[in-house]
Amino acid sequence: MLHRFNRLMSNLARGAVARDGFEPWEVEILLDIKRCKLEPRRWTKVMRQYQRAVERQLEAGPGPPMKLSHFLIMRARGPAR
Repeated sequence: MLHRFNRLMSNLARGAVARDGFEPWEVEILLDIKRCKLEPRRWTKVMRQYQRAVERQLEAGPGPPMKLSHFLIMRARGPAR
């Protein structure tokens, strides 16, 4: 799952997803990313942070990967105490 997630993020970073088959969780992530509407100048930095957070999440336990909207909420709240 981590490999598929990283491949999806790599495709998005290049600006195109060149596949025709997706897992249901991948579709949910793509739709969620589209709904979040990040500022273009912040997109790359936020997406890198999101990818690292998902990598930590998947290394710690089973998926599916968290959505970007969930990551942004957690990020706005600040560090867990």
